Order: sequence, then C-alpha cells, then structure tokens
Amino acid sequence: RRCPRGLRLPRDARAPSAGMTAFPPCRYLLCALGDFVKVYSVSTEETLRLMGGHADLVTGIQLNPHNHMQLYSSSLDGTIKLWDFMDGIPIKTFTVGSKLLALYTPASAEDSAFVVIPKKGERDTFQLVSVKLTKGAGQNVEAKELSVVLDDVGASMKHIAFGREGAYVVSVKDVNLQVYFFKRKLLNRFSLSTVKTKGGDNHFSCVVCHPTEDCIATGHADGKIRLWRNFHHKKEYTYSTLHWHHDIVMDLAFSMEGTRLLSGGVESVLVQWHNESSCQKDFLPRLGSPIEYISMSSDGALCCTLHTDNRITIINSNLRFSRSIQGLIKSRDVKTGLVVDPRTKALVLNGEPGHLQFYSLQSDQQLFSLDIVQRQYIHQAGLKQSDLVKVAFSARGTWLATVEESEEVTDPELQLKLWFYSEETQSFQLNTRINTPHDNHITDMCFRDMDELGDDSLILVTAGRDCVFKVWVMVEDTDPEAQQSVSWSCDFVGSYHNYQATNCCFSEDGSLLAVSFEETVTLWDSLTWDLKCTFCHPPGNIRNICFGRLTCSKYLIGATDYGFLCCWNLLTCALEWSAHLNVVVLQPDPLSEHIAAVSWLSKESSLFVFKPNEPRPVYIQRNLCKEKILLAAFVPRDEPEIISSEKYLWLRKSQLFFLTDTQELMTLSTKSLEERLTPSSKQLAVEESLPVTPFSLLLGKHRRQQAQEDVDLGKPVVHNKQEQASPAVKELLHTPAHVLPSASFLCTIFINSLLISKENKSAEEVADEVEMESEKAEDDSDEEDVTEMEQEDTSHMELLGETTCKLSKSQEKELRKIRKMDYSWISAF
Repeated sequence: RRCPRGLRLPRDARAPSAGMTAFPPCRYLLCALGDFVKVYSVSTEETLRLMGGHADLVTGIQLNPHNHMQLYSSSLDGTIKLWDFMDGIPIKTFTVGSKLLALYTPASAEDSAFVVIPKKGERDTFQLVSVKLTKGAGQNVEAKELSVVLDDVGASMKHIAFGREGAYVVSVKDVNLQVYFFKRKLLNRFSLSTVKTKGGDNHFSCVVCHPTEDCIATGHADGKIRLWRNFHHKKEYTYSTLHWHHDIVMDLAFSMEGTRLLSGGVESVLVQWHNESSCQKDFLPRLGSPIEYISMSSDGALCCTLHTDNRITIINSNLRFSRSIQGLIKSRDVKTGLVVDPRTKALVLNGEPGHLQFYSLQSDQQLFSLDIVQRQYIHQAGLKQSDLVKVAFSARGTWLATVEESEEVTDPELQLKLWFYSEETQSFQLNTRINTPHDNHITDMCFRDMDELGDDSLILVTAGRDCVFKVWVMVEDTDPEAQQSVSWSCDFVGSYHNYQATNCCFSEDGSLLAVSFEETVTLWDSLTWDLKCTFCHPPGNIRNICFGRLTCSKYLIGATDYGFLCCWNLLTCALEWSAHLNVVVLQPDPLSEHIAAVSWLSKESSLFVFKPNEPRPVYIQRNLCKEKILLAAFVPRDEPEIISSEKYLWLRKSQLFFLTDTQELMTLSTKSLEERLTPSSKQLAVEESLPVTPFSLLLGKHRRQQAQEDVDLGKPVVHNKQEQASPAVKELLHTPAHVLPSASFLCTIFINSLLISKENKSAEEVADEVEMESEKAEDDSDEEDVTEMEQEDTSHMELLGETTCKLSKSQEKELRKIRKMDYSWISAF
C-alpha cells in the first residue's frame, strides 16, 4: 500500500448550539491513500469509509470551504471529484483532462479550484492553473476552462500555499520563491544564494502562509525555517531565521490563530515554535520515524502528523500524544517474505528495523510489533547493523523461528532464535538463542507441518550457504537453573556434494524433506534422514520448490533461474511436465491443490494458477501489474466465499496477496468496492453521524439484550417485508437532501417499501383453508410433529445448497387425508 499523501481533519459537520464560542471537537480524519480516500474515526481509529472511484493515484484532498460535509479530491487520472464523505457518495466528477499533481480550494475562490498540471511540451515542468468548476447538469461535467496562475512550480502540495484570505499565492522551487497577488496581478520573485556555506543548503523544501497576517514560513534543506515579511515590495522584503532541525524540514503548519508554528523532519520530533521566537519552543520527541506531513484541524483542537513508516499520529493542542493509526510499515527491505500467522491470520513481515510486524488485513492496521533483534537501531548511513532476515511459524502458531544477521557480506554475524507463544502473557517469549547456527548466510527455513501429532513431532530445518542443512529438535533442558523445560538443539546435518543449500520444504504429511542444492533437488526421509532420490534440471539453479497438497501430494514443483517450471512425480521419480516460464514467486495454497506462480517478463508481472496434475493453468492474468512482484502469500478465509464464476473458484478458501518492489500490497478480488466494505464499517459510519445521547445508548443496549435473549431462548428470527426494506429506508432518511432526487420521484418508492405484501389466494385455497381450520383441533399434535420434521428436513436441504418446493393448500389437504387412513391391515401379510 502506498503511504497516505494527504490528511484533513474536518470539524464536526453538525452546527454548534447557540451561544457556543468554540467548534465541537474533530471526529473524522480524511486521508488519501493510493487511489482511495479513507475516513477514519478520531476516537476509535477505525476505518469508517473507503471511497473509491478514481482510476489512478489520489494526489490531493481538500474540504469544500463552503460546505464542510463535502470533500474535493484530485487524481492522476485527470479528474476532480466532489464527495459527501459522511455517506461516501460521489456527488460530481469534473474532468480536467490532464494529470493533476496537487489540489487547492481556498475559500476566496468561488466555483473554482487550483491544480498543478504538467506543462505541455516540456518535461518535468509544472504549472499552477485555476479550474472553473461549472455547475452543469449531471454527475459528470467537463472542466476545460483553465487559466495559468504561476509557471515553473513544484509538483508537491508542500511547495504551494495560499495567503491570508486568498489574496496571494506562494510557490517555492529550488532556491526561488514566487508571490502572485491576485487583485493587483503582480508577481514578485525572490532568490537565495545557491552557494553552500558552512554546511548550509538554501533549497526550499516546503512553504506555508500565516492565517491572519502577511507572513510566509519556508522550510529548507539545511534544517532552517525562514519567516518572510514585507514581501509586497520586491526590494524591501525581510526575513528572520529559526533553526533547530539538523536536516531537511519536511513540513510546516500554522495553528488556526497563527500564534504557533509546527515543524517536523527526519529527527522524528514535532517542534512547536511560539511567537516566531527561536527561544520559545516545545518538543514532542520519539514519534518513531521521520515526519512527512503535518495537518491542523479546523477547530485547532488536534494536530496530525504523517510518518514515513505509514503511521498517522494524532496529537492534542497541548502537544500531547493522543492516538496512532498504524498501517503496513514500509521497511527498507522485506527479507522475511510474506508469512501468515496461523493464530491471528495476520500478515507477518519486516517492520521497523529489527522488528517483526503483525498486520491485520481485515482492519488494515498493525496488531502489534515484536522486537526480535533487541538492539538500538542507529539511523546512520553506512553503519553495519543486524536485521531480521528469516521467519517461520509452526503449524499451530505456538512456535516462531527467526534469523537475524548483520549486514556484513563476507563474515556475517548470525543468530537463530526460537520463540514460544505464552497464553498467559499473550505474546511470544524467547526460548532458545543459538549463535552462529551456520557458517554463512541462512537461505531458507521451515517447520515440519504435522500439527496433529503435537509438539513432539516439531522439527525445524535451516539451509545455508555453508553447503549444509541442519535439523533442529526440542530436548528437555537438564540445567536446573533454566527457566524453561525444553530447548532446541541440532539433531542432524546433511549435505550433497559440497553444493550450497538454497531452499527447503516438507511434504504435506511430513514424511519427506526436499532440499535444493544449486541445480539439484534432494529428497530425505524425515525419520531416518536417508537420502531417497534426487532430481536435476540443468542449466540453472533451483529458485523455488514446493510440494503439492491433497490429491496432488505426489508431485514436487520447482522453478529455476533459467526460466523453467518443472513438475516431478514422486512415485515414478520422473519429470511429469515442464514449462518455459520465468517464475519469481511460487506459492502453494494451504487449503487446496492450487499453486500460484508469478512470472516477470518484459517489465510486467503475470499470474498463473495451476494444479500439479494438470499442466494447463486454471487461471491466467497477464500484465497483472507493471511493478515486479517479489513476494506472495495465501491467507485462509474465515468462511469460504461464494463464487459464481468457475475461473475464480481457486479463491474460494484463500485470498492471494502480493508485495511489489515498491512495497505496495495488492490482492485479487471478485467483489466490487462496495461489496468489500464490511457491514460493521458501514454501521460505524451511520452511528458516528448520530448524536450520542443517554436515550440512544439505553435503547441500543435494550435492543442488544433483547436480541441476545431471543437467541438464548432459541426463538426463530422472522424477517417481514418491512424489516427487509429498512436498510433502504435508513439510507434514504440519512442521505443529505442536496444529493437526493425530487420528493415526487421518491414518494412512490418510499411508500411501497413500507407496505407489507399480501399474497393473492385462489378460491380453492380459501376453501381449503376454511376446511383445515375445522380439522385443526383433532390433528393439532400431529401437525406440530409434521411441522417440526419439515423444518428439520428443510434446514438440511438448504445446507446442501438445494431448495424444497412449497406445497399448495390442496396438496397439504391430500396429505392429511392419506395420513388419516388406516393401513394396519397390511401387517397381516
């Protein structure tokens, strides 16, 4: 996933009560992420809305200055969209036609917005233009009225700012500053020296304007902040300097009243300057990673910082930490691969330096971070430090194996650690530390997947460049001072002709171990550690290997770095089939026979899904993405998904995720964006928009208790027509009036949704019903038994995906007559 590129903290959409002098506290955080716009709850940190509709990266989001319930967003797809972010509804789309790299909506500009676009005919040159947002009919409107405001501007949103009441606009690029005054149509340019003296660098990095005064604050590459005044005159301008940051100033932000200036940079410290004085400043340190963006809420109650590790930090006005929203951390290099935690089904990979992050795919947030290296990381270029390189989980997730090594290429410092999950502390605890498990880099590691046999069958295998693989087993710890009862030790060391061991994996039943040695794959008996057979497919080293599963467990799949995908039959010890394919990722599905292979060719990644017993793929997706896919993982679903299309049946039990070389996490889905949104997030969005009163809390509690009582008592839940239509009615009642069609159009639909449909009965059915009522008393007990049996049979049929035909009244009458007949005379025969 891309890091968010913009943050907005709108004030509460409801108007304050009469006599209030302050705005209500902020409740929503708007964030541009990839080609989506997310709405977070400030109080719960949960995702309330995920608004999608842009076809490319969202480059800017701005609140509508004339309606704070609406949001503007710009994208590289050349459109500006107007949203009702409370309901996630797109109101209007303005097509500009050129790539939009930044968006600004000052309150002084009515029916128009300012965007940054590439200059035609010139490369890496951009313009600030004004776009007329016409109020045409329909949802899609052409916005072709463009007027150039400034030439040669920066492409980042941080390089342009609008002054007090929108009277002027400021642009910074390199060492040049431009100020354009709209009323006078005057352009003033100011330049700083390009000569670096005493380590100083005058290049501009960001700019922001004072909200109430004519003052411009600029950040620079050497860590200085300059405050510009009297810039109405080209030669009589002045500026003062503030300096605390030792490196580039990443972003600046003024408070709403303008008495405080906030700055952030690579030091991971938020600095608050008072009254433009370098002596009066406060600090909020240890924010985790460099600060990229700073945003202030409309009421000034909250500040928001965006960090390079994909974290959003919410800070109170008194410079106290409030909350943190942590997404997928962008690591320097994901060396561990994508691993799935069997317990939480979280995605596990490199996080902060020396840490392992557990990332929830359902909530799009980090569950927790585990410190593996347990050493202080020093942010200094060229310094050789230890980092996490390999991770493996046991089948039930009770054991975790990690490998850490230093960045030395020739003589690395290695450590193998075994962690045990404690139910008491609900965290992993270090059990065994093994220094120098191999004499060279560890290339692969895996557990024997035999969870039904318990911990006694647990085996860990590591393969290394020292031309051996090692088998590690649990033994009882005889040390009386030991804190744990078991520890891990080496049980067997294997090699093959002094070749480097590159990959290892166990078969599904755990009876065989496959270890690749350069061009050769070796098979070992996991009980006796005897070498059973070898497979070879020269030229080229084996890049990936995996066993088939379930009905395909007799096959072994391997991919070579010379562009071959091979399938060997373990029963015949022969090559079953091969394909010429440059496979970079080979990932089996743990819940089915399917295997996903990702190829890289001609600067595009393609996906092939196949079963080993069938050389023809069941699914092919060419040009999956332009980026190179480095890693993939199948994540088991909580419940199998209902998929109608046969070509996507392989996604029924598991979901496939990819990680590209740009550290974007992607997945394949057969559902639309609206279908992927969970009902809980929709409900949260509705509840967030409603006032919290004692009566609403009491009513909600009563409804939950009543529903729980009905479930406990086994009462059947009957959904009538009115209840089935209630979501539509709620959506109608909660949708803002300005996006609804006319009342005359909605009246019929609304009335019909409230009516309870009554089935028309024929004259014969009515007569049968009267006759059945007369017989009700004598057959009451029998009818109850029959009804119960019919309900039981129906439930079983529904589980099998079948439906039963409902009998008419006349048919039920015939059945009742047959049941009353005496068939006892048959017993005489």
